[in-house]
Amino acid sequence: MSKSENNLVSSENSYSKALYELADENKSLSHIEEQASSIINLISKSEDFDQLIKDPTIKIEEQSKIINEISNKFNFSDLFKKFLNFVISKRRLFYLEKILKDFLAICSKMRGEISAKLISAKELNDLEINNIKDELTKNFGSNIKLSYKLDKNLIGGLIVQIGSLMIDTSIKSKLQQIENKMIET
Repeated sequence: MSKSENNLVSSENSYSKALYELADENKSLSHIEEQASSIINLISKSEDFDQLIKDPTIKIEEQSKIINEISNKFNFSDLFKKFLNFVISKRRLFYLEKILKDFLAICSKMRGEISAKLISAKELNDLEINNIKDELTKNFGSNIKLSYKLDKNLIGGLIVQIGSLMIDTSIKSKLQQIENKMIET
């Protein structure tokens, strides 16, 4: 990683930490977490909004105007509005998604949660997901924050990833292993 890339990563993280500290100090962590999640969701679902935050040619005033309209529509707190406008004023809006995801990760870590990803080949219902989450909580001795994704390309089975540990019981993975063994011989 180059020195300039390293500085950008550090600044993103410092924005996330600053937001955490401000929210914690104002006793509004859960409220700010909800608002951060709303923005992340909006980025993933709205191509126009995604373009707005990533387009460096859009003027600060225009970005600020749109962010304020969104903030009012979603009833964001003054603290969160000010934070978003601060990010805009520092010309870091293109890092907003990363900043907010890092903020959510900090919140999760401070609650003692472990993040895990669950990917399945078939649609799982809430009961099945909760059973897997409960089993992981028992095995790891910590609260598990589980994100779930459906991937029909797996053909069958599950993939669970917790940190660097990956448990892959997917049929796609097993077929890949068989193919690799056939190539080796």
